[in-house]
Amino acid sequence: MDLIMGRFADALIGTLTEGEIAEFERLSDEPEPDLYAWITGDRPVPADCDTALFRKLRSFARDGRK
Repeated sequence: MDLIMGRFADALIGTLTEGEIAEFERLSDEPEPDLYAWITGDRPVPADCDTALFRKLRSFARDGRK
């Protein structure tokens, strides 16, 4: 997860709002196996984590798009 989250942060941190940065930090506190399963689609994303920022992170991880 460090590679996914780190690459995302390196690429987009300058474009995120303070709220999105707080959300990113909250997501980074989630257990790595859960977060990875949500990103890959192996498990459904809980409603409280299925945010616009999470969807941006998932899209970035899946296909490198911002």
